[in-house]
Amino acid sequence: MNNDATSYLTVNDITEAEITEKKSRFIATVLHIESEEEATAILADFRKRYWDARHNCYAYVLGKKSELERFSDDGEPSGTAGRPILEVIKGRGLTNTMIIVTRYFGGVLLGTGGLVRAYTDSSALAVDTAKEEGRLVNMRLLLKADIKADYTLSGKVQYTLAGMDVKVFDTIYEDSVIFKVGIPADEADKVLDKITDVTNAKVLIERGETEYFALTT
Repeated sequence: MNNDATSYLTVNDITEAEITEKKSRFIATVLHIESEEEATAILADFRKRYWDARHNCYAYVLGKKSELERFSDDGEPSGTAGRPILEVIKGRGLTNTMIIVTRYFGGVLLGTGGLVRAYTDSSALAVDTAKEEGRLVNMRLLLKADIKADYTLSGKVQYTLAGMDVKVFDTIYEDSVIFKVGIPADEADKVLDKITDVTNAKVLIERGETEYFALTT
């Protein structure tokens, strides 16, 4: 993730993965969160859903710059569950992301090393599955803008936009052509200057607000 928070990596949907270690089941669920309150509510729901499980260990990271971290071993030996889950989230560069690993005890003790591996491996598998299924997204801060051009210049504008890192939300054909675009905030001046230059300043550019949008990873 960029330190200036012009982009961040997260998940956009719930993904579940499961492993078995010495008859213990580890069900890892990775999901998107926006606040601690949401994380608390989700955890409460999981504890009701998996009421018969021995542990519901978790970790989450929040903030565009990963400002907030929380984790819990939920009764497992200290450092064997929550911290390994957290390290998977951080190691993959994710934020606004929570992983809950539900353990059904199989009757065989795994030891501290075995627990760390199991919680790490199940969490990593959930993230890998989310990536394989297209649920990892790069949230990038874009400047929304309208570029209004005469029909004689629209082809040149379209060609220029196609060659740059710009998301075209819509193209409206009226008395002129309006390109509704999203431009990476840190590159907005360069992109709009280029459009102005190639059209000899004969387009009307209206800058809007900045907003995070999901782009492919």
